[in-house]
Amino acid sequence: MTHSMKDILAHCDHTLLGVASTWEQIKGACDDAIAFGTASVCIPPSYVRRAKEYVGDRVAVCTVVGFPNGYTTNAVKQFETRDAVNNGADEIDMVIDVGALKDGRLDYVRDDIASVKKACGGRILKVIIEACLLTEEEKITACRLVTEAGADYIKTSTGFSTGGATREDVALMRKYSGPDVKVKAAGGISTLKDADDYMNLGAERLGTSRIVKAVKAMEVKPE
Repeated sequence: MTHSMKDILAHCDHTLLGVASTWEQIKGACDDAIAFGTASVCIPPSYVRRAKEYVGDRVAVCTVVGFPNGYTTNAVKQFETRDAVNNGADEIDMVIDVGALKDGRLDYVRDDIASVKKACGGRILKVIIEACLLTEEEKITACRLVTEAGADYIKTSTGFSTGGATREDVALMRKYSGPDVKVKAAGGISTLKDADDYMNLGAERLGTSRIVKAVKAMEVKPE
């Protein structure tokens, strides 16, 4: 394995986005994110204020916008983003309008992303393109639009659609996204080897609920 366990954890957005997630479960995810030194804890918008009050500056709080389908209007996405920021979110993961991309309404997709980035007020924006629903040409176009819109990351998947991250998609996104755009792999990342592979392919964030669980199951401290 190329990367240490500690390094892998430091690149994870420890995620809990299930619709039935309770505060006790969210609190547990926050505790694990802090204890294992993950990049952030990624949680539903309704828990952001309470989670931020709980974690303070001990770990970044990430939440989602236009999730998981991406087809809410741009005005709604902007409102969601401002609301999340006002509640204390440090990072935003938004979903593009996949149908608009497939329709060729590229200016709309680009402007949708750019306006959400503006609403972030300088905070990190990750853009989910839901790669499992796109052709290769559409994926390459999405890389260009995310780059032109000035987002910080391009992200493979919500984890709620027909598929998650693939090694091929991560390699493609790294190849066709601009040098200032980082890549986040998400969906189906379940082992340390998966995580290591994705990082070696150029992913700088990993969206997963399972890496922390895998490390906890080993009953060792990350080195």
